[in-house]
Amino acid sequence: MKNMGLWGENKAVEFLKAKNYTILARNYHSRFGEIDIIARKQNTIIFVEVKTRKNTAFGFPAEFVDYKKQQKIMKTAQLYINDNFNAEFDYRFDIVEVFHYDDNKVNFNHLKGAFEL
Repeated sequence: MKNMGLWGENKAVEFLKAKNYTILARNYHSRFGEIDIIARKQNTIIFVEVKTRKNTAFGFPAEFVDYKKQQKIMKTAQLYINDNFNAEFDYRFDIVEVFHYDDNKVNFNHLKGAFEL
């Protein structure tokens, strides 16, 4: 698949919407980095990193969200929060693992609160 990352992000959006998340932004950029999906569910703003893989031969997708990547996401999230929200919301950092198998089957693993500020 030519752009499996984008495909996985699109599937993750469908997955989150089906779980009653409202998508606020996609591919939000700052000078620090990018957040794949910013969503809201009730009184919580969720910053979502999406990782897509065909298998776990090289490890689980979430293992590729290392400390450095987490720091970039958190700094970018702080800018988004400062520009868009006030203190009345809770915030959370999630990872959605998207597994795309050869038979076009898709599985998701939603790691809520995968890392913290």
